[in-house]
Amino acid sequence: MYYARMERGLHAFGRVAVALVWLYNGLWCKLLQRCPDHVAIVSSSFGGATTGQAVLLTLGAVETAIAVWVLAGWRPRLAATVQTLLVAGMNAGGLLWGGAAAPSPGDLIVRNLAFVALVWLVAAHRERPDGRG
Repeated sequence: MYYARMERGLHAFGRVAVALVWLYNGLWCKLLQRCPDHVAIVSSSFGGATTGQAVLLTLGAVETAIAVWVLAGWRPRLAATVQTLLVAGMNAGGLLWGGAAAPSPGDLIVRNLAFVALVWLVAAHRERPDGRG
């Protein structure tokens, strides 16, 4: 019983942590534009400020929606797949076209590998039919 409660608590904590990463990057950094490096990377990757601004706002809305999706717990494996593809695509784009605005490639890759691992650990959790974990 104790382990089932602990497992449920850890799963909930993991889900909230994943959602907060998406909310921070989507809402705070992109929609509210509180992270100048996000603006710079997207602008340099998409050919200028006007196009970059539209892409930035679109990505911010998508990332914020993913936060809600993760918190809702709907189709967690599909959500993990979408998150993995989005993280891989954004990292590849930032590294290939972000130029000097992109942060350290090694740091970026290591942090995002850890994040994607957490995404899949959260998605792999299965509730037992009796609701105990």
